[in-house]
Amino acid sequence: MTTVLIVDDELDMRNLIEVMLSQSNFKTLSVPNGEEAYQIIAYEDIDIVLLDVMMDREDGFAVCENIRKLSPVPVIFLTARDANEDKVRGLTIGGDDYIVKPFTASELVARINAVLRRTKPQNDFVNQSNIECGVIKIDEISRKVFIREKSVPLTLKEFELLYLFIKNPGTVYSREQLLERIWDMEYSGGTRTVDTHIKTLRLKLAKESKEASEYIQTVWGIGYRFEKNE
Repeated sequence: MTTVLIVDDELDMRNLIEVMLSQSNFKTLSVPNGEEAYQIIAYEDIDIVLLDVMMDREDGFAVCENIRKLSPVPVIFLTARDANEDKVRGLTIGGDDYIVKPFTASELVARINAVLRRTKPQNDFVNQSNIECGVIKIDEISRKVFIREKSVPLTLKEFELLYLFIKNPGTVYSREQLLERIWDMEYSGGTRTVDTHIKTLRLKLAKESKEASEYIQTVWGIGYRFEKNE
């Protein structure tokens, strides 16, 4: 059974979401703030987090950033704020989707299932062997990345970017294509999310190997490709 953690400082909203999800056989846990959410994530097996943006003690953006320090668990923002810059910010700092209130139970369930399909290993994915390219190795079963046998901690989106690149070496992806493939978003004029994640991914790889970080190459005016230097 899928376990959903609801983080919202309004009790009525938490109760409403729990009712919506109970009808689709989800297990729910709910807390009013980030501090309690961190404790649950540290000790419970959580499949996905539904996170309100406008909370008093810590807003949802700050909570998401702290969650990312603890876990790669998928995060969906739930908020009444529909400005494009808020959506971009939420996705840039590690969110996996952004739903504007009000929403229906069917939409919420569909969006949760869509994120889980993208972030959980599928059967064909699990059955494959490890992938190696130069100094980088990906363990497909555990979804972990290693450089010269040392683990490199990545967020879900960073892992998905690297996995896409390493499975398709030499392929040039535009920023718009990466938004659609990794974030399941239609292009709406802003690609800063992609650039920010690529920059962070390169920095994490560079901590263990400058060579590894250089595999991800910028194709000026278009986007990015993955190519091992000869």
